Amino acid sequence: MLYYALVFLLIALVAGFLGFGGVAFAAAGIAKILFVVFLVLFVVGLVMHVGRRGTTI
Repeated sequence: MLYYALVFLLIALVAGFLGFGGVAFAAAGIAKILFVVFLVLFVVGLVMHVGRRGTTI
């Protein structure tokens, strides 16, 4: 998912450089959303891992 966020960020940068404002704005928005989703999933996974590390079977 982080890969897709970086791809959309790259598309936004290229489109902004070439003057396609609408495409750049849309791609940047998608990149931001995907990055936030990735960050939330990372934090949840980290908390779950730390929580499981304390239990022994």
